[in-house]
Parts: sequence; structure tokens; C-alpha cells
Amino acid sequence: MGRFLLSSLKEAAVVAAATTAAAAGGQSLLGSIKIAVLPVAKVFTLCFLGFLMASKYVDIFPANGRKLLNGLVFTLLLPCLIFSQLGQAITLHKMLQWWFIPVNVFLGAVSGSIIGYVVVTLVKPPYPYFKFSIIQIAIGNIGNVPLVLIAALCRDTSNPFGDTETCSTQGTAYISFGQWVGAIILYTYVFHMLAPPPEGTFDNEDGNVPLKIPQKDGSPENVPLLEQEASSMDSNNSNKGKMKSFLLFVYEKLKLKQILQPPIIASILAMVIGAVPVLKKIIFTRDAPLYFFTDSCIILGKAMIPCILLALGGNLVDGPGPGSSRIGVRTLVAIIIGRLILVPPAGLGIVTLADKLGFLPADDKMFRFVLLLQHSMPTSVLSGAVANLRGYGKEAAASLFWVHIFAVFSMAGWIILYLNILF
Repeated sequence: MGRFLLSSLKEAAVVAAATTAAAAGGQSLLGSIKIAVLPVAKVFTLCFLGFLMASKYVDIFPANGRKLLNGLVFTLLLPCLIFSQLGQAITLHKMLQWWFIPVNVFLGAVSGSIIGYVVVTLVKPPYPYFKFSIIQIAIGNIGNVPLVLIAALCRDTSNPFGDTETCSTQGTAYISFGQWVGAIILYTYVFHMLAPPPEGTFDNEDGNVPLKIPQKDGSPENVPLLEQEASSMDSNNSNKGKMKSFLLFVYEKLKLKQILQPPIIASILAMVIGAVPVLKKIIFTRDAPLYFFTDSCIILGKAMIPCILLALGGNLVDGPGPGSSRIGVRTLVAIIIGRLILVPPAGLGIVTLADKLGFLPADDKMFRFVLLLQHSMPTSVLSGAVANLRGYGKEAAASLFWVHIFAVFSMAGWIILYLNILF
């Protein structure tokens, strides 16, 4: 009798434990959905308010105002946020620990380009938009949108990454640490890929005969004697300017003027100051002599999130424009599916493999979450700016419009999956 009673108690305990685990699992799933959906809902709400203010019914947020606000965010508010958050979190030791963040950005561009090439090859868009479509799939937004999502996620006290301040500081620092690689990719690889076809390559009459552009023959026998003597006399002067010419050549080829944008300069300054203990103690430590500057950047940085979302929502009021008809519905659908559905699984594979190989800091869930977010974002807004410089402005506007609309739903789904994997 005693054995039977003991066996019954054991069975009851097992059933109770299983029931409790199932209930906890259900609550965990509901909690993950809540944590994933609420940040996206906050982003959508602020964007909708910007859209409403820019609409013809309210009309207090015109195009000129949105342009000025975009400029203010890009040149002041975003650099202040990056400088204050990254500078407080970074050290030389952490820079060595975080080495995989810029590598992840690079690998994301490579894997996205491969997926984009395969998708675009199957879809066969109109000829001028082949490379354009690859870029729209390959290059994600690794800066603004992740920063907004992390800020919205960390504001919720029930977030799984700890207290609000630690969550926000770490997340912002991780995201900011990889932005300089994204800028280099944008203004080198993307800039080259979106180069327009050279003018005058084909004859205007039949469109098939290449035009022969006469070139000067620089062979010695065709150079006048006086010109040869003058060139030999000036050889010494030319040697003195070789270094200057080389530096100018590097400056032009690497597009340093475009790469060194305010957010990138802020990231570099924060890393340099944060890596030097004396400078970090003077500038980023509370009660330090120059902490007032950091505190001012913190105040300005807090305004970045609402301002950029209002501007993004206001920019959507113009709709996709005529660019949609130029690209075609089939190509737009391919870009949306490629960027939002096919690229994130490849990123998940990259991050999982890096974790298995021991490349990631141990037990740092936020680090892994940021790496996964870098592969799950919509197309980069800055890639649209580069496309505008290269003559694809209307097409880029249409692509960005539709990708960001559908990204509201895809981001929530991927965040739910990532939280369930991490926790």
C-alpha cells in the first residue's frame, strides 16, 4: 500500500511539473510575441503620426520641413547618440571582443549579394535594373532601424535583456560599432554597382554599332621633339608632387569624402576616445571635467528616435511614385521576398556558425540579437541616397516604400523567432 501511494505521488509530481512547464512555455511564447510586436507597433505609430502630419488633411509637415529634419537627424542627432552611447560602452578590450560585428556586416553584404544575384537572375528584371535589384536585396539598414527597434524594445521593463539603461547602452554600442563598415560598403561597392551605362557607347542611329572614340597616340615617335625636351626638364618638379597626387588618387578612389559622414566620424571618435583610458575618464565618466559635453550629446541623442520616425512616416506620404511602373511588379515582389524572407535565414546560419566556432562573446544575448537584426532589416535608406546620386532616385524610392511597408510584418516575425532561439 505504501509503495502504491509513493508511486502515485511520484506520478502526480511528474504530471504537475509537466503542466507547469507547459504553462510556462505558453507564457514564454506569448511574452515573446508581446516583446517582438510592441517595438514594431511603437515604430508604426510614430511613422503614422509623421504620415498624418504630412498628408493633405493636416499639411503641417511639408517636403522642405522633412528634408530639413532629415538633415538635422543625420548631421547632429544621430552622431550625438552614437558618440555618447558607443563612447561610454567601448574599451580596447571590448573592441577586440566585438571584432565579429563588422565582419558580420561584411558577410551580410556578401550573402545578400549572392542571394540577390540568384533571385534577380531568375526574375530577369528590365536590363537597366539588374544590378540595382541586387543592391536592393543585398544591402540592409544596419543603423537607423535597428537603433529604433532596440530603443523601443529596451523601454519595456519586461524585456529579456536586463534593465532599461544597460539594454539601451549595450544595444546602441553594438549597432554603432559596425556602421563604419556599412558606410565603406555603400560608397565603394554600392556606388560602383549602380554606375550608369557610359554615354555614347552606342551609335545614335542604329543603337548597335559602338562608337570609336579617338584617342591621342602617346608613343614617343608621335610626340614633338620640343614637347619631349620640356617634359624632361619638368621631371624633377613632377617627382615632388607624386606623393600629393597619390594621396589625391586614394582620396578619390576610396570616396573618403562620402565615407566620412557625421555618424561615421562620431563612431571613430567614440572608439578612439573610449580606447584610451585617460581620455575616456575625462569625457565619459560622470563628474568628469568634460562630462557636460557627453551629457549634452545624450540629451540630443534622445531626440533622434522620434524625429527620424516622423520624417520616415512623412516621406511615405508621396507613395511609391512612378518608379514602381519602371521596375515592374514582378521585380518589386522579388526584391521584397529576397530582402525580407530569404536573406534573414542566411544571416541566422552565419551567426549560428560563428557561435559554434566560438567567435562570439559567451552568454551575451544582446550581442547575438544585434547580429541577427543586422540581417533582418529592410533595404538601407542610404543605399537609396547613393542610387539617387547614380540616377535611380525614383526607382529607389518605390523599392524603399514597398520594402518598408512589408518590413513591419516581417521584422515582428523574425524578432519572435530570434527571442525564442536565444531564450
